[in-house]
Amino acid sequence: MSSWEQREAYLVEVALRCLRGHKTFDLCRSHLVPASQISKGTIYNHFGSEADLIVAVACSEYRQRLQQALRDSEAYSDPLALFLFHHCNRLYEVLSQQRFVIERVMPNQEILEQASEDYRRQFETLRQAYLDWNRQAISAVGDVAGFNRLDLVVNYLRGAMINTDDANQNYKDPKLYYQFSYAISHLMGHSDKRIPSKQAFARWLEQCQHLEATAAA
Repeated sequence: MSSWEQREAYLVEVALRCLRGHKTFDLCRSHLVPASQISKGTIYNHFGSEADLIVAVACSEYRQRLQQALRDSEAYSDPLALFLFHHCNRLYEVLSQQRFVIERVMPNQEILEQASEDYRRQFETLRQAYLDWNRQAISAVGDVAGFNRLDLVVNYLRGAMINTDDANQNYKDPKLYYQFSYAISHLMGHSDKRIPSKQAFARWLEQCQHLEATAAA
């Protein structure tokens, strides 16, 4: 990774940190100057517009999701458990880390049209790769005719992430993830399949908190 790419990654990391707990994308490029201790000129070279900053943050989110998807694919052999726990992990991170929910602003065609071609292309490529992973994961559980299951699930996930964040739901409550998974399984057309129990989600939460504590130590 070049020094330019490293600095850009650092600036996006700072942006994500500044956005924690926010319900709107109220961060501007100028806000990164004191937060990053990098000059305004350098920051504006990296992000030619406010739209570039938004899209760069969205690209980072999708990269992390794809990386998490790879880790989850190795951790879960059952396709349904893989899909459910992957998205539960996303929900857990949003709530426990107060991560900004990028679905609040992206995808947004108007923002993409204002962004530079490079950022727009990066976003479209990463988002499509993540949609493809979700499509393949749903298909691995079992294709069900009648509806576009990917659209149903993606739309639900977007709304659920925003709504649970707005409601400041308790991320330590196993029932939250059980109900979340129940809804996903039904939208996938697999209400006949048994989802993990509340006890399984409680054990999973313990593992998540243990990993966080280990990483912080």
